[in-house]
Amino acid sequence: MLSQLKRLGADSLLYAFMNVGTKLIAFIMLPVYTSFLSRAQYGLVDVLDRWTSMLTFLVIFGTDSALSFYYYDTKDENKRLVYVRNVMYFRLFVVFLLFVLVLLAGPWFSKILLENPHHVDLLYINLFTLLLDTVFVVVTTVMRFEFQTKKVALFTLIKMLLVAVLSYAALKFFEPTPKGLFLGRLISSGIVFFFMLHITGKYLKFHVRWDVLKELLAYAAPLAPTSLAFWVIANSSTIFIQKFASLEEAGVFGVALRLAMMITLITSGIQMAWRPYSMSIKDQENSPWLFAKIYMALLLLGLFGIIAVATVSPWIMKTFFATQYYEAYRYVSFLSCVTFLNFYYLIISAGLFFTKQTAYITRVFMIAAFLNIVLNFMLVPYWIEWGTIVANIFTYVFAIWLIFRKSQKVYYVPVSFGKMSFLFVNALISLVAIVYIQETKIHDGWVILGWIYFLLIVLISRVDADFRAKPSHFHGGAAE
Repeated sequence: MLSQLKRLGADSLLYAFMNVGTKLIAFIMLPVYTSFLSRAQYGLVDVLDRWTSMLTFLVIFGTDSALSFYYYDTKDENKRLVYVRNVMYFRLFVVFLLFVLVLLAGPWFSKILLENPHHVDLLYINLFTLLLDTVFVVVTTVMRFEFQTKKVALFTLIKMLLVAVLSYAALKFFEPTPKGLFLGRLISSGIVFFFMLHITGKYLKFHVRWDVLKELLAYAAPLAPTSLAFWVIANSSTIFIQKFASLEEAGVFGVALRLAMMITLITSGIQMAWRPYSMSIKDQENSPWLFAKIYMALLLLGLFGIIAVATVSPWIMKTFFATQYYEAYRYVSFLSCVTFLNFYYLIISAGLFFTKQTAYITRVFMIAAFLNIVLNFMLVPYWIEWGTIVANIFTYVFAIWLIFRKSQKVYYVPVSFGKMSFLFVNALISLVAIVYIQETKIHDGWVILGWIYFLLIVLISRVDADFRAKPSHFHGGAAE
C-alpha cells in the first residue's frame, strides 16, 4: 500500500507542478490581457469561452471515462490502440458537425450567443482551435494512462507558454481585440499539433470499429448529459449575467472566475492522477480505508485553500489589475468554493465509477442543472453576481449529497459525511467573515479571525481520529 501511495504522490506532484506552471502562466497573463481589453471586450471573450467549453463537453461526450475504463480493462496493446482511435475519430466527427452548423447559420448563432451577427469569424477561430485541441487532449490522455507524466507536463507547459506569448504578441502588434487573443490561441495550438505529429500519427490512422465504438458509447452516453449539466452549472452564470446585466458585468465576473481557478493549483494534479490510481487499486482489501483518509485529507486541503484565496484576493486585484476590475475580488473565494466542489464530487463518487453505475450521476446532475437554472432565474435579476454564487454553491452541495449517499451504498468508504458537512459549512462562515472585514472599514488584520475560527473548528471536529483509524475498525468495499 505504501508503494501505491508513493505512486499517487509522485504522479500528483508532477501533475501539480504542471498545473501550477500552467495556472501561473494564465494568472500572469490575465492582467496583461485585461490591460488591452475593456470590461465589455473581456466579457465577450469570457462568454465565448463559456460556449466553447460547452462544445468541448459535447465533443468528449463522456468518452474520457469510457476510455479510462476500457483501457485498463484489457492488457492487449492492439485493442487499447483500437479504443483510442475510435475515441479520436468520434470526437473529430463531432467537431466536423459543429463546423457544418456554423457554415449553415453562423450569423444567427453569432447574434444569439454574442449579441452581434458580425462575430462569425470568432466562431470559426474557436472551432479550428477546438479541432487541434481535441487531438492534443486524446494523445495526452493516453500518456496519462501510461503514466508518462513527464511528457504530459512538458507538452502542456509548452502549449501554455506559446498561448501566452503569441496571444500577447497578437494583442500588442496585430489587433488589441478579442479576435487578436483568439488568433494567438489558434496559432499556438497549430504549432503544438505540428511538433506532436510523430506521436499523434498512430492515433490518427483511420480505423473505426463499429462494435468498439458502440461499446465505448454505451459506457459514455449516460455521462454525456452529465457533461451538459456540468456546463449549465459551471458556465451558465456568465450567460445569465450577460442577459440580465451587461457584457461589462460579465467581464468583471469572468475575471473573478479565472482567479477562482487558483484553487485548482491544489486540485488539478490530484484530479488527473486520481482516476488511473483509484481504478488500479479499487479491488485491494484495504482500499476503502485508504480512500477514507484521502476523502478527508482532500477536503481539508481544499477548504484551507479557499480561505487562503479569500485572504489574498484584494491584494492581487489591487496590485495586478486595472481599477475597473477591482470589485471582482469579493467573488473570487466563493467561486473557488464552487470550483472545489466540482473537483470533489469526482473523488467521493468513486464507487459509482467502480461499479459502472454512472447513469445515477447523470440523473443527479440533470436535476441539479435544472435546479441551477431555476435559482439563477430567481436570484440573478436581483443580486446579479451574488445571486449566481448562491445558486451554484447550493446546486453543488445538493448534487454531492445525493451522489455520496449512492456511492456509499455500492462501495462503502468509512468516512463521516456529517463531519465533512460540518467542516464545509464552517469554512463558508469563515469566508463570509473575511470578505465582510475586507468590505468594511475594519482593519484587514482582523482577517486572521477567520483563520482562527476555522482552525478551532478543525480541532473540535477531531479529524485526527479519521487519520489514525485502522483498517480493522470497519468492513468497507463493494456492497454484497
